[in-house]
Amino acid sequence: MPRKTDKRIRLIEAAMVLIHQHGFNLTTLAYIAQEADVPLGNVYYYFKTKEAIGEAVIERHAAWYTERLSKLNDITEPMMRLFAFMDYTPEELDRTARYGCAIGGLCQEVGKQGGSLADQAAKLLHDVVEWSAMQFKGLGFAPEAAHDLAMHYIAAIQGMHLLTHTFKDPKITHRESSVIKAWLKQLKPVSDKSMATHGELEDAIA
Repeated sequence: MPRKTDKRIRLIEAAMVLIHQHGFNLTTLAYIAQEADVPLGNVYYYFKTKEAIGEAVIERHAAWYTERLSKLNDITEPMMRLFAFMDYTPEELDRTARYGCAIGGLCQEVGKQGGSLADQAAKLLHDVVEWSAMQFKGLGFAPEAAHDLAMHYIAAIQGMHLLTHTFKDPKITHRESSVIKAWLKQLKPVSDKSMATHGELEDAIA
């Protein structure tokens, strides 16, 4: 049993790397088997279809996000949690410059095809938006305003990753992270969105 489990883990980890580097559509089960050093025939014992291994990859990404966000929750101040979410190691920056955001890229690709896999991938970003909204609530924003700000925050980060990859330049992430942090510092909480004017909400996001 341990050996079987080891093969399944190796296949998932190989699929994560290949999908990030080449995309879901170009990653075949044969490539995954080769990368994991598992005979192709054995792959079908664990995953009957390519979509099944895609689901396993998404589950692994979800587990990684859950662990990361749990650690960030140990930070006392919501603002510092939002800052820390944008702290990247040199290795992470290099991977983003070379291959883009693993989550954002996957959501874009499978989102064009639709279906269950697209919905599962979208939930990854949905959960991150929800976590971010909780931080904005902690900063004093009403629920709807907090959600709007969270969408703006994650959209800015995803755009930053896209440009970092497009131009193969990690410095873009450094620069844009600083811009996002400066924006966060100047936010002024709106106590009740139902009482806030449209202009006031635009000022909070601007």
